[in-house]
Amino acid sequence: MAGMNAQAVVDPLLLMGSLARPESMLALAAFVACLALAWGTAWGVRRLSGGSDLAILLGRKLYDGVLFPAVLLGLVFVARTVLTQNQPLVLFEILLPVCISLLVIRLGVKVLQVAFAQAPFVRVLERTISWLAWGTVVLWVTGVLPLLLHELDQIRWKVGGSMLSVRTLIEGALTAGAVLIVALWVSAAIESRLLKSATGGDLSLRKVISNTVRALLMFVGLLLALSSVGIDLTALSVLGGAVGVGIGFGLQKLASNYVSGFVILAERSLRIGDMVLVDGFEGRIVDIKARYTVIRALNGRESIVPNEFLIINRVENFTLLDTKMAQTTLVSVAYDSDVALVQRLLIEACTSQERVLKDPAPNAFLSKFGADGLEFTVSYWIGDPENGQLALRSTINMLILAALREHRIEIPHSQRVMQMLSPSSKATTG
Repeated sequence: MAGMNAQAVVDPLLLMGSLARPESMLALAAFVACLALAWGTAWGVRRLSGGSDLAILLGRKLYDGVLFPAVLLGLVFVARTVLTQNQPLVLFEILLPVCISLLVIRLGVKVLQVAFAQAPFVRVLERTISWLAWGTVVLWVTGVLPLLLHELDQIRWKVGGSMLSVRTLIEGALTAGAVLIVALWVSAAIESRLLKSATGGDLSLRKVISNTVRALLMFVGLLLALSSVGIDLTALSVLGGAVGVGIGFGLQKLASNYVSGFVILAERSLRIGDMVLVDGFEGRIVDIKARYTVIRALNGRESIVPNEFLIINRVENFTLLDTKMAQTTLVSVAYDSDVALVQRLLIEACTSQERVLKDPAPNAFLSKFGADGLEFTVSYWIGDPENGQLALRSTINMLILAALREHRIEIPHSQRVMQMLSPSSKATTG
């Protein structure tokens, strides 16, 4: 193994000497041409797509996406293959690792930015990936990396039926990280495609598909990483049984919330955008996570409700089968008022608002002969309760009040009859 490693290492002295030869200028010119072609390719793809759906590939700028270093790596590899057929060009032994490191850094950074947009640990992971990638390049170019890997491979111990070493652990960790990044990349692309231009129940269904795909990819990636280290996967059956017992006892509530979340998304009984009333809190569902659901009230307050609570308790969904919602208001007028005129004014106040639906049409009913006057019930329907209800109700009430005052229709005050007893009457009663 030592001989193989020694052959694979580039001699630093030979490398420095070869850089002064004219052939190195040819390799350098080819690399500059590869840079120009990669830049032009990324620019052309950005112009064609607009960059809206290719955040990971293109990034915010022309050079900070994955497409540019990927195309550059491919072009440099082709250039090395073509130019080194007749003569060796040692400069490519530096350029290729640099291009690979650049691709790894850009891929890891962009995927983490998309998968964990607001997470505070993303910046730390980005720096870690950058330091590891460039450090590996330096160790490879200087010839230290193969020797270091050989020494780490000599530190071994036996775990069950498998022989592990420090090298295998490091390679397994790197493999797990690479698989994790690829899984996050694929799941982010699938989620972006599924959730694009989706609303309501369709959005909820696509979200559960996206979450399921991400979980499966992460699980498969974990199995592949463990296999690359050399761990026997059959030994995980004991761990799986222990985890099952833990879920059955200590993690029962947590597991119940996750299961409830998938049930809600699968049944589509609650969808993103629905107006609901949960435990006295009314609002619109803005997001359904695997463990909890976020409900936002019209005043901006947000409530985080565990999914299990939504399954086992009564929930009022105002827009489950129909997004239309009825509103009513009560109006009292004097007994000598023109009933037909009052009805017309009440209906006109409702129909003057664009948010009030024409079908079903607003109605005004003489609902009660009250103690103080005639009581009318005004009923109208709206199709967008998520845009607010109190403001519309207030506007219609003010229009009704203005119309009644304009036509001199009296709104009676509450009347009470008080009976005053004389002292003699009190004595007789006593």
